[in-house]
Amino acid sequence: MHFVQQVLFIVISLSAVFLFSRKVNEISRNIKLGRDENLSDNSSERWKNLLLLAFGQKKMFRNPLVAVMHFFVYAGFIIINIEVLEIVLDGITGKHRLFAAPLGSFYSFLINAFEVLALLVLVACVIFLVRRNIIKLKRFISKDLDGWPRSDANYILITEIVLMSLFLLLNASDTLLQTRGVEHYAAHPTGNFVISQYLQPLLNGMSDSGLQLVERGSWWLHIVGIFAFLNYLPYSKHLHIVLAFPNAYYARLKPMGEMDNMPSIQNEVLYAMQPELAPTGEQPAPQKFGARDVMDLSWKNLMDAYSCTECGRCSAACPANQTGKLLSPRKIMMDTRDRLEETGKNINTNKEFKDDGKSLLHDYISVEELRACTTCNACVQECPVSISPLDIIIQLRRYLVMEESNSPQEWTAMFSNVENNFAPWKFSPDERDKWVEEING
Repeated sequence: MHFVQQVLFIVISLSAVFLFSRKVNEISRNIKLGRDENLSDNSSERWKNLLLLAFGQKKMFRNPLVAVMHFFVYAGFIIINIEVLEIVLDGITGKHRLFAAPLGSFYSFLINAFEVLALLVLVACVIFLVRRNIIKLKRFISKDLDGWPRSDANYILITEIVLMSLFLLLNASDTLLQTRGVEHYAAHPTGNFVISQYLQPLLNGMSDSGLQLVERGSWWLHIVGIFAFLNYLPYSKHLHIVLAFPNAYYARLKPMGEMDNMPSIQNEVLYAMQPELAPTGEQPAPQKFGARDVMDLSWKNLMDAYSCTECGRCSAACPANQTGKLLSPRKIMMDTRDRLEETGKNINTNKEFKDDGKSLLHDYISVEELRACTTCNACVQECPVSISPLDIIIQLRRYLVMEESNSPQEWTAMFSNVENNFAPWKFSPDERDKWVEEING
């Protein structure tokens, strides 16, 4: 019987790892569809960002209470899953509590710490469910999240609650079987654990065989649930659990608000003012101005899209969004990810990208949304994992203006004034200082 369980466990484990690896490779390929961008400078500053923003969750602590609860969930995911290593090895080898004997009393300390953390995770997840579904905080009831995104968040929280409950139930039934001297369990005594011992009265009335069924059922459901969660992760907003770390490391280090100029545009202006500097002979065609689709964005923009937690802090801070305009920075990131996923499926089907008549601009993100942005950088400032919706907005807006000549009348007048008068105002350079004469007069 144990041999059959071992074989079954190995098959399930390998299948889970294979499916997860295949999806991860697909996501990696999708991110690499973006333009190249060199973000490897200043490694010491980048490691600092990774430690403070990803591990330390620095920006989350602007709201300390929520940050602490989120930290429990985050730490629980990272730390409790160390215990999964033992479960995996137990499943492969057919052993039980493989680490108990080698670690001795330290093993009990670890499991006790894991149980306390599991309880904190469970409580935090319940509170987060209440905030989303009963209190209904404004940023969680936005129409951005209608449909799957809202369900996704709830599924993850419920899954966390179930996994933590199974972990505690597993320990409670295991230690009770040890107390009863049942073979296989009594051979690996650990003593009771700090939280699960309070679940034992609920199980006392069960027979030994019934209790073993609970223990084995909890064990299997716990590990299969983790494998299922592993393969759900790449399809969920909770992919940020993994991508937050590289995304923080590769965050742009320029001051917020500093925009990247296009050398081809700068050169055109320079050559117009100083024709003698213009190169002679045939010149390569200028690159596309701005971005129309996901392939025109940089790989960092695409990693941003996959890293988005859909927490809504960007939209809650956005002055355009808060005054009722159509723009939502969160939706910009979600739309970019949706279009990128659609592009990836196109490549999977056709072995290369075949024009589907769609684009990120217009089909996913509207002109009205882009024009509402004030480029204030509030969304960039608020994002816990260093995402920049603004960079995507600017590139799409640049394409609108420079490739489609699509700009409001007010913008067009300003562009004309800059071109003719070297300033946004409709005054020639010769008349620009007349106001001084009027004051002096």
